Amino acid sequence: MKFTKVLSTLSAAVLAIAALGLATAPAQAATATTTFGVTATVQATCSVTATAMGFGTYIPTAASTSTSTVSVTCTNGTPATFLLSAGLATGATVTNRSMTGGAVLLNYGLYSDAAHTANFGATATPVNGTGSAVVTTVYGQVPATQYVAPGAYTDTITATVSY
Repeated sequence: MKFTKVLSTLSAAVLAIAALGLATAPAQAATATTTFGVTATVQATCSVTATAMGFGTYIPTAASTSTSTVSVTCTNGTPATFLLSAGLATGATVTNRSMTGGAVLLNYGLYSDAAHTANFGATATPVNGTGSAVVTTVYGQVPATQYVAPGAYTDTITATVSY
């Protein structure tokens, strides 16, 4: 009888340990998955910025030179062109630009080369968009021997990008 009671007590202990093990075992995780699409449409676009061109103090016995940079940024692969306007002076053209100081004009030119031989603005400048700025230097010159009245002379040039 003692043997049966020991066996019975041992069986109960084994069952209790087994039950405890089942109770602390991690539950099987359930998962579900799905997919979804992500879309976007990139629009062709360009922007343009430019630095000011300052000739400083002009002395008529010598030409005065300066530069500006025009930066055109277009989305990758976007073909574009940019032009520079003639300026605001009455009668100005891209080959004959003028700054105004009251009713007086001070002539100047914008060029695509440092030698001041290729007028800038007569034809559109091509730009192929890379996603980064494409920088173009504009060379300016106020020719010598313009004995105009002393004072401040200004003009405004508009850079226009077409794409």
